[in-house]
Amino acid sequence: MAQDYRENLLLAMDTLRGHKLRSFLAVVGVVIGVGVLMLVGALIQGFRQSVIDSISSFGADTAFVSRFDQGPGSGGPRPKDERARKPLTLADGDAIRTMCPAVKNLTVWISHWEEAHELRYRDNTVTGVDFRGAQPNYPYVYANATMKEGRFFTQTEDEHRVNVVVLGEDAAKALFNELPAVNREVRVDGSTFQVVGVFDKPKGGFGGNDEDRRVIVPYETFMKLYPAAYENSIRFTATEGMLDQAVDQAREVLRRRRNVPYDKPDTFSLTTSQEQVDQFNAIIGMVVLAMVVISSIGLLIGGVGVMNIMLVSVTERTREIGVRKAIGAKRRDITLQFLFEAVTLTGAGGLLGVFFIEAIVYGIRNWTSIPAVVPLWAVITGVTVSLFIGLVFGVWPAMKASRLNPVEALRYE
Repeated sequence: MAQDYRENLLLAMDTLRGHKLRSFLAVVGVVIGVGVLMLVGALIQGFRQSVIDSISSFGADTAFVSRFDQGPGSGGPRPKDERARKPLTLADGDAIRTMCPAVKNLTVWISHWEEAHELRYRDNTVTGVDFRGAQPNYPYVYANATMKEGRFFTQTEDEHRVNVVVLGEDAAKALFNELPAVNREVRVDGSTFQVVGVFDKPKGGFGGNDEDRRVIVPYETFMKLYPAAYENSIRFTATEGMLDQAVDQAREVLRRRRNVPYDKPDTFSLTTSQEQVDQFNAIIGMVVLAMVVISSIGLLIGGVGVMNIMLVSVTERTREIGVRKAIGAKRRDITLQFLFEAVTLTGAGGLLGVFFIEAIVYGIRNWTSIPAVVPLWAVITGVTVSLFIGLVFGVWPAMKASRLNPVEALRYE
C-alpha cells in the first residue's frame, strides 16, 4: 500500500514538472486564497499583539473614566448624545478617591485638544505631541510611566505651578539625540519648561503611531497656561482582586454627581483594560470573517481551475489509462492516481502561497513599522485547506478516469 502511494506521488510530481505553466495557472486561485488567508492573519496577529501589549501596559486592575466612549472602534465623529455630555471635573476624581473604598489610587489629567501643540529645543521641533497636565501621582496609576532618566515632578511643584516637564523617550530623542535631557530647557507652545525626567518608551503601539511623544507637566501648571481647558480624564487602580467593586462604586458616585436617572445610560465612559481587549477581539473577529469569505472565493476559483485541468489531463491520457487497465490496474488504482495529482497540484499551490506571503511579510516587517508576523495556525490552515481543495475538486476527474472502458480507451487517438 505504501509503495502504491509513493508511486502515485512520483507520477503526480512528474506530471507537474511536465506541465509547469499549465499547473501554475491552474492553482493561481489557490495561491491567492492561501496568500490572503496568511497575509491577513499575519497583519491581524501583529496588530493584535501590539494593541494588547499597549492596553495591558497600563497595568492590571486599572479602569479609565472619560467623557467620550473609549476603546477600539471609538474613533471618528462622536454621536450627538456623546457630544452633549458634561465634561468630567477634578472634583469628580476627588469624589471617587474619597468615596470608593475599593479604589487604591487615582489620578486626574487634563488636555487641551482643541489646539495643536509644539515642543521646541533650539532648532529642533516636535509636533503632534501628547501634551497634558497630570497630578503628581500619575506614575503610581500608569504602569507605563516608568522613568528612563531623571524623576517625575512633585506635589510641591504642582501646588506652586512650577514650569517643569517630563518627556516621552521619542520626544526627548528628537530634541537632544543621545544627549542627557534632564535640566535642559525646552519650549512648549512658547512657554519655557525645565526637563526633570524622561519616560521609558512603553511596549505596544499601533503600527506607525507607536512613538512616545508624551509631554507631561503639573496639573496646576497646565491650568495656569490654559485656564479655559476642561477635558479631564480619570484613571484609577483598584485594590487587588476588587476591580469590579471599584468600577461599580465609581459608577455609582459619578451617576449621582451627574444626576443621571436610574433608567438612563451613563453619561460618561468607564472601561477596564480587559474590556478594551475584549472590544478589540470582537473587531478582529469580524475582520477574520471577512478574510475567510475572501479566501474562500479565491480557493473556489482555484478548485474549479484544478478540476478543469484534471479533466483535460484525463482526456489527454485516455490511452495511458487504457494501457494501465489492460495490464491489471483496478478502478481504485486509477482513482488514487488522479486524486494524488489533484492534491499534489493544490498542495504545491498552497506551499507557493506560503513562500510568497512569507517573503511579503518579511519585507513589511523590516521596511515598515507594521509588526506583521505569520502565525503558525495560518500556515497550517492554508496548506491543509489547499490539500482539501485538491481532494474535493479532484474527485470528479478521478472518478471519470476510473470509469473509462479499457477497450475504448486503447482505441482513443
